[in-house]
Amino acid sequence: MKRGKLYKAGASKIDRAKTYTLGEAVKLMRGAAHAKFDETIEATVRLGVDPKKADQMVRGTTVLPHGTGKKVKVLVLTKGDKAKEAEEAGADMIGAEEYVEKIQGGWSDVDVIIATPDMMGQVGKLGKILGPKKLMPNPKSGTVTMEIAKAVKAVKAGKIEYRTDKTANIQVGLGKMSFSDQQIEENARSFFAAIVRAKPASAKGAYVRNASMCSTMGPGIKLDPNEILAMGKTESR
Repeated sequence: MKRGKLYKAGASKIDRAKTYTLGEAVKLMRGAAHAKFDETIEATVRLGVDPKKADQMVRGTTVLPHGTGKKVKVLVLTKGDKAKEAEEAGADMIGAEEYVEKIQGGWSDVDVIIATPDMMGQVGKLGKILGPKKLMPNPKSGTVTMEIAKAVKAVKAGKIEYRTDKTANIQVGLGKMSFSDQQIEENARSFFAAIVRAKPASAKGAYVRNASMCSTMGPGIKLDPNEILAMGKTESR
């Protein structure tokens, strides 16, 4: 892939063989950012787990203290009184069968789908469509619930879901380059601490194999795995 002069200039400041502290990485990332739009900050972690084993799947949610910097479009699939609750909580779209049909027809202009348990008979049919797009409601992530208002408000406040992929990697967005250094660091610490606390009891050997951060158009910056492991211990006190 051909890289531009600005990318190369930013990348030249980063030692690819070195791991950096979170604070150092944020400063390097800011120095390497060059896009004319507000770039998203992404974090990737490779874990020492076997995602093929159910007891080693790492999955959960955490609330980023400063949000993601993105307006999250929330669809609530429900009926009756819960529809009014969803509206009052700030859901962008609310409905039942009509949205199931729209999704079956190829529509997916939404970031998060929350459903009440009574809708899962219909929503379950959408697994092959929503699963690959990471939009399938799930009780473990709090998106299948009767507490609709709480779920909607949490998503709007910066709640993110994470899970290991087939190669034991987790990748999430942690905010925008327009955030302050402190906001980026606090969001990152919240995410990494959640990952460390989610370590499966059956996982053996090094848990955090490697980790990195980057902006949308910037180079990856390796993070110190030992510092990330320490974040989980600090946050749990």
